[in-house]
Amino acid sequence: MSKYLITGATGELGSSAITHLSKSVHASEIAVLVRDAESKKAKSYKEKGHELKVADYDNKEALVAAFKNIDALYFVSGSDIPSREPQHKNVIEAAKEAAVKHVVYTSAGRKDDSQNSPVAMIMDAHIKTENWLKESGLDYTILRHNLYAEVVPMFLGEKEALLGSKTVFLPTEAGKTRFALRDDLAEAGMHVLKNYKNHANKIYTLNGPEALDFAAIASILTKITTEEIAFVSLNVETFKSTMTSYAVPEEAIDMMLVFSLGIAAGEFNSESNDLEVLLGRKPKAISELLEQVYS
Repeated sequence: MSKYLITGATGELGSSAITHLSKSVHASEIAVLVRDAESKKAKSYKEKGHELKVADYDNKEALVAAFKNIDALYFVSGSDIPSREPQHKNVIEAAKEAAVKHVVYTSAGRKDDSQNSPVAMIMDAHIKTENWLKESGLDYTILRHNLYAEVVPMFLGEKEALLGSKTVFLPTEAGKTRFALRDDLAEAGMHVLKNYKNHANKIYTLNGPEALDFAAIASILTKITTEEIAFVSLNVETFKSTMTSYAVPEEAIDMMLVFSLGIAAGEFNSESNDLEVLLGRKPKAISELLEQVYS
């Protein structure tokens, strides 16, 4: 009997991963890493029979203790981008000290590893983490996730805002992305984690089923809302001023800009079908998510 540990257990990806793994693995075999054992989500996991492990990525000693007796670790990448590099180093060093047998890391898909890439500041920690894993002596699987489909509603705003402007404003030009639903990525990750011995030292690039630009997404939204939704690819300065006029916070504008320029450069237009192979079915289309959000 293997012991699995899911990090980021209270986040969207980690929560979905636990749900999928629980369908075929007994709750007692699944440990969950949380920062606060008294949180509502943590208590619900304990009630279901999961072992709670309390630590965060900033505390290496706590991580070592949490990783003891763990066979396979699902390492969800940190969400705090400025702190991601030291945090990820802590996780890998702790996994090695605790003698974890296998690490499944949720990395990010991209085409250009150089500092010239528009998404270099996002990808740098992922690239370093992948290299640390390869050099660690640990068995690993790297899952290079494409952009979550869920970022599209974040970029476009709520239904009322979209219907108010009836326009998608993003400087993505004609760049295409194979957006993948977060739940599909979690399900695929659990297929790998549960059968980790069959995936030792492999790298998978996980894409959604179709490469779409935002003109195509605007067309999908037109069908869903029955309102004509246009797509306009603005230059950087006009994009910033337009988003500022809608009271979008500067930090959010900067993040949207980084990903938009990456999309325009084709960073997320990969042709790999690894996600379909791991799932044993076609990944869900982004239209399913957009229907839920904007219908």
